Amino acid sequence: MNLEVLAEDYFEAFSHKDVDTLALMFHEDVTLRDWEISAEGIDDVLSANGKIFDSVESIQVTPSALYSDSNTVVAELDILVNGKEKLLVVDVIEFENDLIKSVRAYKG
Repeated sequence: MNLEVLAEDYFEAFSHKDVDTLALMFHEDVTLRDWEISAEGIDDVLSANGKIFDSVESIQVTPSALYSDSNTVVAELDILVNGKEKLLVVDVIEFENDLIKSVRAYKG
């Protein structure tokens, strides 16, 4: 499958705070790292995502640009938190067999 489409599906599920869909998208050995969080394994990554979702009323992730090569998608993102706080983030998403193997997010 097209990895950019999978990445867009991931951002859509994230924006809807849909942990069940994210669970289907993650590899069992998925890792997550951003400027505040580091998690390894599907249970820990889902828990970390749940904590993010619980800490905000709403979160909207909009890709402004996507770049892909081999098994990796790099996404420039505009993230709107609670309808007012805007974050500029770059995600580096690695896939294995059409499942997300790692997400590294950089703010700035």
